[in-house]
Amino acid sequence: MRSDAGDGTAGALAEPVTPVRAGWVTLLFLANIGLWFALITPIQVLLPQQAALLDAAHKELVFGVVTGVGALVSAMVNPLAGMASDRTTSRFGRRHPWTMGGALTAMAGFVLLAGATDIVLMTLGWCVVQAGLNASLAALTAALPDRVPVRQRARVSGFVGITQIGGTLLGTIVVTTLVAGIGPGYLVCGGFVVLCALAFSRTPDAVLPTRPAEPFGRALRGIWVSPRHHPDFVHAWLGHFCTQVGNALGVMYLLFFLTDVVRLADPEAGLRTAMVIYAVAVVVGAVLTGKLSDRAGRRKPFVYASVILMSAAVALLVFWQTWTATVIAAVTLGFGFGVYAAVGLALLTQVLPTASARAKDLGIVNIANSLPQVITPLVATFVLAYLGGYRGLYAVAAIVTLAAGVFISRVRSVP
Repeated sequence: MRSDAGDGTAGALAEPVTPVRAGWVTLLFLANIGLWFALITPIQVLLPQQAALLDAAHKELVFGVVTGVGALVSAMVNPLAGMASDRTTSRFGRRHPWTMGGALTAMAGFVLLAGATDIVLMTLGWCVVQAGLNASLAALTAALPDRVPVRQRARVSGFVGITQIGGTLLGTIVVTTLVAGIGPGYLVCGGFVVLCALAFSRTPDAVLPTRPAEPFGRALRGIWVSPRHHPDFVHAWLGHFCTQVGNALGVMYLLFFLTDVVRLADPEAGLRTAMVIYAVAVVVGAVLTGKLSDRAGRRKPFVYASVILMSAAVALLVFWQTWTATVIAAVTLGFGFGVYAAVGLALLTQVLPTASARAKDLGIVNIANSLPQVITPLVATFVLAYLGGYRGLYAVAAIVTLAAGVFISRVRSVP
């Protein structure tokens, strides 16, 4: 990685040609680590604890309502904040005001959560957090097509792709071992995302010289991406969505699978082991294949390989339901998802409809990340009850993941 991340105010809409330096990639990596630390840690640890504290008898319902409403907020805010970012003419750049402003908004939401004494305040606080973090996410995701040349994009996407795993593991360790209490845990999440966003906001960000002539209200009508006019983007989005759903089905119910089917003596310890193996495999897959894809100048063969590996991993658990099979599946699923995390994101940035709406369109892509959080539990509940239990669940996961490859095969503009 040889030169600086950009040329200041010039060429806000131009396709980048100057390779980014390792220092810029490191700060982008840090900003994304902070974001996922703040977004996933509450879902995994703090929100369930707070739900039990506020209403122990109905903690599952409280947790489901709070996270469900938050997911809806994230789906709405991401493309809207992205659209606003695309039109921002601040002297600080198009993206940094939203990265920093979103982090500060999330901090305010965490303060609300830390002091919440009822379910209404808890829900409001989490919605504010989701709004802020998704505004930041829209801006940070746009940094890839804004600043990184196509020939370098899969390598950088690989580093970005592993931040969700990294931020989640770091956050879980911090709030379960280093911080005592729900309130302090929330404040640590907020403080960490602000510090990471501030560090990245000191990098160059090209300034949009003039605001688009079209009023924002009228531009809202164009938030929808036409499948007829932009089929490659739509097919890539559908492939991305199927990959996210398949991966979620593969990992979300693993604790119950180890408890009820494999019957491990200590399923919680087994889950921790499997997820560490999975996380390491994700990192290896993302880092290794991003560089290979950039060198080859091709994306689709790597995506095909990733969905085949992921499908094989979950299909293994249809036929072989043991701890050994679980470990093999964790390695294979993690490596396959790591490959997709690097190359799939790079492919998506190459099929964006217009340079002037990169953040808005990537905000629509980010809906494919948040929507599975809502629909996966519904699908899994139905499949577990009526379509063969865990064999049916992992069979559905394999089929959905293979469907991603079918959609990607219909992308014509990227090899």
